[in-house]
Amino acid sequence: MKGISDTGASYLKNLKAKGDDSHVYHSHQFVGLEIAVLLHDLEHKSLYIKMAKLHNPDRLLSLAKSVMEKRDVKNPGAYFMRLVHDLKKEKGSPAVRIPDKVLKEWPRA
Repeated sequence: MKGISDTGASYLKNLKAKGDDSHVYHSHQFVGLEIAVLLHDLEHKSLYIKMAKLHNPDRLLSLAKSVMEKRDVKNPGAYFMRLVHDLKKEKGSPAVRIPDKVLKEWPRA
């Protein structure tokens, strides 16, 4: 018969292994994670997921891909957010509408 400490240790080990698995249940989660991977910015993946949920995910993904095609960009995540911000300011651009609340969450460099 196993001791309580052995059972507790194996339970914690199984719980940690289960927590390491990532599950994507919705398309906006997948798009947000793709943007984070493309921009090499996994630290802000929740921001990209939120943006993909609220706005046109295809447009955001194509914008992220175009950012990565530019070789002279030092910080792709910041440049992406700047482009999104500029698109928001343009009149008649219904493809991407980012609320000010989301833009304020982005850390300034």
